[in-house]
Amino acid sequence: MLKIVMLMLLLVLAGCTTTGGDKDGDGAQVEERTGDSSSNQDAQASGMKDGEGMNGSSMSDAQKYSIQALNDPNSTLSIRTVYFAFDSSEISAESQELLVEHARFLSYNPEVQVVLEGHADERGTRDYNLALGERRAKSVHEFLTAQGVNHTQLEVISYGEEKPVDLEHNESAWALNRRVELIYP
Repeated sequence: MLKIVMLMLLLVLAGCTTTGGDKDGDGAQVEERTGDSSSNQDAQASGMKDGEGMNGSSMSDAQKYSIQALNDPNSTLSIRTVYFAFDSSEISAESQELLVEHARFLSYNPEVQVVLEGHADERGTRDYNLALGERRAKSVHEFLTAQGVNHTQLEVISYGEEKPVDLEHNESAWALNRRVELIYP
C-alpha cells in the first residue's frame, strides 16, 4: 500500500514539472507579451486575440463605456429598460447589475444626459399610475446617483400608463409596461 501511495506521489510531482519555454530567475514559466498577437501562440490556439480575457472581451473601460457602446447590440448598455414588480418601485438585483453598467457609462461620459421615463401598467387610476411611474424613475435616479452619477445628468419623467409597449390586457403585457426606460439623446 505504501508503495502505491509513493508511486502516485511521484507521478503527481513528475506531472508538475515544466519543460522548455522562457523562465525567470525562480524557475516560473514566463509568457512574453508584446503588442503583436502573432507572438502569442496560446491565444491563437484558443481563438482569442491578443489582449482578450476569458470572456473574449478585448475592450478597455474607456472603449467599453464609450458613446459608441450605446449603439452596440453586444453591449450591456444596449439594454435600457428596467422592469418592476406589480405596484412596486423596488429595483431587482438583476436590474441593479444593469444600472451599475449605465452608471459607469455616465461616469465615463459626464457630458451625457439621460431621461428616466417611468411607466406603469393600466391597472389603477391615472393619477396613481403617474405617481407610481415617478416613484420608479426616482428609484432609478437614486440608485444611479448612489453609484456616483452626477444628478445633473439625470432627468425624471413619468408617463404612468400613457405609453404602454404592449396593449394587451394580461399579466405578460402588464409586466412589460411596468418599467423605467433610460433614454439617451
